[in-house]
This record gives sequence, C-alpha cells and structure tokens, in this order.
Amino acid sequence: MNNLRKFLVGAGIVSVGAIGTKMAVDYFQNRQEEQVRDESLGDAQPESAEEVAYAIVESNSVQDFLDKSFGNTGRYVPNRPAKIFDYQGKQYMVIWAKDNQLNKNQMLAFLYTEKGRDLIASVGYTSEKTDYNLHELSTTPFAIKINGQKLTSGKAETDGTENVDFVLA
Repeated sequence: MNNLRKFLVGAGIVSVGAIGTKMAVDYFQNRQEEQVRDESLGDAQPESAEEVAYAIVESNSVQDFLDKSFGNTGRYVPNRPAKIFDYQGKQYMVIWAKDNQLNKNQMLAFLYTEKGRDLIASVGYTSEKTDYNLHELSTTPFAIKINGQKLTSGKAETDGTENVDFVLA
C-alpha cells in the first residue's frame, strides 16, 4: 500500500477510483475536481519529482473529517474540491470550506507525518478581508496565493478576496 493510501485510511477519508498522477504545476492550478482514474488501472506512481500523486475523495468523507477534527458538526462545510496528494514523498490535504460560525470561507492545509497531522496553513477570507496564519508553510515547497501574491510565512490580515489558492512556492 502506498503512502497516500495509508494516509487516506488513517484519516478516514474515502477515495473514488485509483490514485492518479499529474504535473504539480497543473494540479495546483485546477480549482475543479480532477479526473477519476479507473480502478482497473491500479494506482499510478509519479514518474518525476515534478509530479503529484493525488486522490479524488468523497465530499461526505471530507465533511466527516471536518466534523470529527473540529468537534463542531456542520461548522465547516466543504465548498471546493479538496486536494489530497503526495508530493516528493510527503502527504498533504488542503480543504476549502465555509465556516458557518464565523461566516467566512476557510482554507486549511495539513501535512501528515508519522506523529500525526500538522496544520501548516489556515486562511480565512471574505470579499472584505483575509486573515492568514501560515504556521509551518515555509518548511514546505508550497505557498498560498491571495490576490496574485504568493505568501509562505507569517500571520496577518490583508485585503479581501474571492479565492485562495495553494500553489508551488
């Protein structure tokens, strides 16, 4: 069982189809759900360091994960397809959700380690303002992109936005 499959099982996330691969730059630019890889083809493995292995997951299992993780059923409701992937041997999960308690959108990025999961980035955003805490994002090859600006560290507020992306730094 590859590491991405182990992560999915450990997190209680249900995948659809087999593990797919894609060039990382293309994967992170896509805000829509990826193509499901047919199970009969088996799980794909990246052929270069520039590729990600990714899983398509059932949205209700992401909802279950959020409810269990934050202990407040329905507070966070996914509003964009989650990105669950393996990049250069490390497993990540990025979730975009509506925070019904604070009435804003939220992007949550996790890195999975042998010790468990680490929240490496949290971004709350509305059209009026965006607040971010990039915890340990600088220890990864990733950035968040807000209004065209890539950020890899810090905790602050900035102008509002309609979208926050998780991208290569």
